[in-house]
Order: sequence, then C-alpha cells, then structure tokens
Amino acid sequence: MENTNPQQVASRRHVIKGLGAIALAPFLPATGMAATDDEVKKSSSHKVLTCNIRVALPEDEAKGLGWNTRREVCLQVIRNQQPDIIGLQEVLKEQAAYLQQQMPKYALFGFDGPEMDAHPTGYHGIAKNPIMWLKQRYELLAGGTYWLSETPLVAGSGSWNTARARHVNWVRLREIKTGKEFRVVNLHLDHKSHEAKVQQAKMMAAESSQYQPGFPQILTGDFNARATSNVLDSVKAAGFVDSYATLHGETDPGVTAHGFEPIDSPKLNGKGKIDFIFCKGNCKPLAAGIIKDKPKGIFPSDHFFVSAEIAIL
Repeated sequence: MENTNPQQVASRRHVIKGLGAIALAPFLPATGMAATDDEVKKSSSHKVLTCNIRVALPEDEAKGLGWNTRREVCLQVIRNQQPDIIGLQEVLKEQAAYLQQQMPKYALFGFDGPEMDAHPTGYHGIAKNPIMWLKQRYELLAGGTYWLSETPLVAGSGSWNTARARHVNWVRLREIKTGKEFRVVNLHLDHKSHEAKVQQAKMMAAESSQYQPGFPQILTGDFNARATSNVLDSVKAAGFVDSYATLHGETDPGVTAHGFEPIDSPKLNGKGKIDFIFCKGNCKPLAAGIIKDKPKGIFPSDHFFVSAEIAIL
C-alpha cells in the first residue's frame, strides 16, 4: 500500500536510493517533546504494546513451551492491557491467523507479501513483524514494508552478515475522533551480528527522518541491544525518545528476553532490557512499564512485553 501524496512519495524514493550509503545519512533533531500541562490534557492518549510472542516451533512444543501451550495466556496478557496499538515480533502465519480470529476489533498489517527467504519452514522462513490497531479508533492512511539490507526493496535480502533477513513494517494512522495523524514503525533487529544491528538501526532512523521533525512517530521493537549500546545511537540521534527511560530514568530495569527462565535465574545475570517503545515529534510518553504477567504459571513468550501510553499533541 502506497502513500499517494506526491511530495512524500518523491521523498521516500530519494531516501530509498540513498540507503546504500546509510552511514552518511543526516538525522533530524528531536522536536516537540516539551509540552505544557494544558497541551497534554488536550492530547489523545494511545496505549501501545511491543510484544515478541516467540515463533511457533516444534522444539518448543517438545519442551511444553510451544505456541499451543502459550497462545491462550499470550492472548490474555495482551487483552488485559487494553491496547490501542500493538507492535508484534516473531509472528508466523498460524499465529497471525489466531490473533486475527481472537481479536476481531483489531486490524493487522504487515504479514502478506513475499516470505523472508528461501526456507519454507522454521523461524527464519516466515516470521514477521505485523502491527495491530483498533479498527474503530483509527483509519489506515498508508503502510509499507522495507528490508533492512542494502537492497531494501528485495524481500528476504540481507547485508552486514545478518543472521536472518530483517525488515520494518510501518503504518500511518488517523485517529477518527480527533483527525490527528501519526506513524507507527515496528522492527526486529538481528540477534547475532553487531554490525548488522548498527546498520539496520541507522537505516530505520534515516527512513523515518524524511518526515517533518514535528510529525509524531511511534517506534516499537525488539532491538536485541540494551539502551547503552551504540546500536541505539542513530535512533536517538534521529529524535526518538525511549518512553520507559523518560519516565523511570536511565537505569536498566532488568531483562525483557528471559528465555523462559525464572526471573531470578543466574542465567539472566548481566542481561537487560532489549524491547523498546520510542516516540518522536509532537508526542509525549505518559506511562511505561514491563509486563511480567504469568497466567496459570505459563509464560506468554520468552520475552516480557513492554507497554507505554503516548500522548499525540
């Protein structure tokens, strides 16, 4: 689906042409984050989640940790948060179908299209990062996908020694009641190559920076990097602000990718938060948290989900 605004289409084409030289891309400064109390009171608050739901794998089923065991509690944890917008990672076709069936009030964007690579099955074959939103609250204006590689229009392409092909899904939404427009960007960076993570983050930052500095954008994702990593340098330089750190301080709150281990497991020592909700432009974080619910003693995923309330000013 394409944006039909000629100015923005031309801008996007220009950015795509320049993605091969991503390290040289300029980043726009943050604007619009300072807001008066009156501005916040007049703003719309949007409950956002980022949820790495863990792909449905046979080996997990054998351990009693498979999607068939987790899917009901995963759904329960998400529903309990009453989100307006959800950025999902590690979603296979059967999981997308289940969520769409069980959550009919939400639209889902970002699953259709070419598969990630030549592998027909397994994690790195068809896992994607769709975005969901409440259909009664928002109207979809535009949306798209690009691949985090030197050939961003080639589905399944990879660069910088990425272990798997990675991509970005984005949607531009209009809040029906207020008419306010904003953008949601959702990604999942590589899990092995540090260079790939750095370059993939730079690419997303450059693409997002073609919008006017004040245009609100919400960024969700599994970055496979902690807040202090240089992976996030380009994200912050592009004006994105970490909703959690803005409200709770820069101290790392602890692991979000727990790997189904108990939170006090020695295996998690030294690990920290790698799942984030950022925003930039005329918006402001109002609340943020890490969701550690474990209904019936079952983890919904090998990640804790992360939440934020974002005001669009």
